[in-house]
Amino acid sequence: MNNVKLHILGCYSATPRAFTNPTAQILEIKGHVFLIDCGEGTQVQLRKQKIKFSRIKHIFISHLHGDHFFGLPGLLSTFRLLGRDTPLHVYGPKGIKDAVTLMLKVGSAWTNYPLIFHELTEPTSEVIFEDEKVTVTTIPLKHRVYTNGFLFEEKVGDRKLDINAVLNYNIDKCYYQNIKKGKDVTLEDGTIVSNEKLTQDPPKPKSYAFCSDTSYKEDIVPIIKGATLLYHESTFLEPHEKLALETGHSTAKQAAQIAKQAEVGKLILGHYSTRYSSLEEFKEEAAQVFSNVDLAEDGKEFLF
Repeated sequence: MNNVKLHILGCYSATPRAFTNPTAQILEIKGHVFLIDCGEGTQVQLRKQKIKFSRIKHIFISHLHGDHFFGLPGLLSTFRLLGRDTPLHVYGPKGIKDAVTLMLKVGSAWTNYPLIFHELTEPTSEVIFEDEKVTVTTIPLKHRVYTNGFLFEEKVGDRKLDINAVLNYNIDKCYYQNIKKGKDVTLEDGTIVSNEKLTQDPPKPKSYAFCSDTSYKEDIVPIIKGATLLYHESTFLEPHEKLALETGHSTAKQAAQIAKQAEVGKLILGHYSTRYSSLEEFKEEAAQVFSNVDLAEDGKEFLF
């Protein structure tokens, strides 16, 4: 199955409440378990959703406001207590290394595992992680401090073997891997069987765009164009658009406008201000612009 799973650990704005949590997410994609932002309470939420700490090898921090990274020093300390020995990579704005390592050092809690920081400073989009299956690219955002979103993209996989066709040509199994890689096959009598007769197209690659705290910013549209799933902050509703601009945030309507322009598959709203009594108001406002919209909620999972 070519499924990607998004776990919402926390999706509210800066002030935590007894029943809500600040921003943190887990993205499971192509065997990776990526942690995206790490607000207070992230460890507890990871436990609640039964996500193994040891599977997290890469953490992406959008910006250095407390509700997006104050949970990180505690999580790193817990990794140490659990006897972690595998390397951990942390991607975030310049300054994150100093902020985190100071807290660990003054508490004599330095890690017993390799901790590698990748500090970001570029104002333009750049690839910050890549392997044979996934690429992660920054999405430069507009907030009160240097902030990035992140675009997670699957790479095109192997072609799908048409087993009936392969058997019909009596092709030995030793050629299967090459066939999946797109190669033709030469039979014993010299006949060349083209790959298109033996395979089917691989599943369409999926992508997830995480747009953390940001004002309305149309120039991110080309970066996230056609994303399978978009999470875009919607701290305010339209009546408070002026407040959104002043604080470097967006309204639900503005998030929907970005989703529509980028022609994404689905929009998820989050980072709600706690001034509002009903989340349905966010969905209703966004749906007037972009129909396929859903609400992030703490503990909710999205499979796509």
